[in-house]
Amino acid sequence: MTADVAVLGAGMHPWGKWGRSFVEYGTVAARAALSDAGIGWQDVQSVVGADTVRGGYPGYVAGATFAQALGWQGARVASVYAACASGAQAVNTARAQILAGMADVVLVVGADAAPKGFFAPAGGDRPDDPDWLRFRVLGATNPAYFALYARRRMALYGDTPDDFALVKVKNAAAGALNRHARYRAPVTAEQVAASAVVADPLRLLDICATSDGAAAVVLSSMEFARRHGHADPVRVRAVSTVTPTYPKAVLDLPDIATDSAVAVEPAPETFRASIARAAYEEAGIGPDELSLAEVYDLSTALELDWYEDIGLCAPGEGAKLVREGTTALGGRIPVNPSGGLASFGEAVPAQAIAQVCELTWQLRGAAAERQVPGARAGITANQGLFGHGSAVVAVR
Repeated sequence: MTADVAVLGAGMHPWGKWGRSFVEYGTVAARAALSDAGIGWQDVQSVVGADTVRGGYPGYVAGATFAQALGWQGARVASVYAACASGAQAVNTARAQILAGMADVVLVVGADAAPKGFFAPAGGDRPDDPDWLRFRVLGATNPAYFALYARRRMALYGDTPDDFALVKVKNAAAGALNRHARYRAPVTAEQVAASAVVADPLRLLDICATSDGAAAVVLSSMEFARRHGHADPVRVRAVSTVTPTYPKAVLDLPDIATDSAVAVEPAPETFRASIARAAYEEAGIGPDELSLAEVYDLSTALELDWYEDIGLCAPGEGAKLVREGTTALGGRIPVNPSGGLASFGEAVPAQAIAQVCELTWQLRGAAAERQVPGARAGITANQGLFGHGSAVVAVR
């Protein structure tokens, strides 16, 4: 038997570079989610904040920070950090509280004010920290890893930079229809090819920016939802936060080496594929039942990996899907109908929550020009540094 929780409300602060505090962004998103849910702040029994390490001490205690900003009213709080998977961990924490009977309604908020340029580790010297080491010793920024993954696709499957560019074209077309997106202009393959090389073979328009932004959802028990007039809400049916299985034979950010498989056979699936599999198993559905997916397109090439990891096609067939328009709006299984990180950029604690917001609006039939007709089930997928899985299955 599945253990559903209801998504009563979803809200966002538009993404961009606004030069203000993450608290301001998160408060805007939280109030939007509460309004969407039709409940007041006083009704919230728990707040779960997805942390930002770039916000100083308030960022490390985001749950309490947002509760204070909204006005102390006695709600319990929790704060979660799991890098890019922070939002999914926060959703899972809220869901656990609801299913355990600790709270009937929980507000989940993630917000960030990102630096200009590449993300880097928090300050200080930490020679035992692989994230610090890969910057200090190798100069390996995130796009360097994205480029390695892209080269791997090219070597194994024959993908080309032209295939990667099609992902940007697709996502930019969807993002142009999303009022919360930072980049809202269509992009051509010629524009991608003409943009500057950042980490060969990836160009500037192949990788996502760093952004300010926020997202929030209000989750509740099914009983609370019914009592408050939500007879048929969108439901979170599964959350996957799995970790990798030893040995990891494929390079995985931020590590700068793989495990030896001399003594132990590698797992039959990659870490990313295991994230989705766990979500499907918990939800009791398969990829053939999806109406849409929101995946972690840190780069155009990485989105193609996710097609395969979430079971939309066999390994090596991701580029074929994007060439045929299968994953575009109007295609058989739209991927990133929000516009993805290509259109939003990364606001790390918010992005996994933003994916849930998009599923919510799509499953309600409230996504306006980017609506996937008849959407009934969707999955989100991303991962955080140091082996944090992140996938949410939502259904209607």
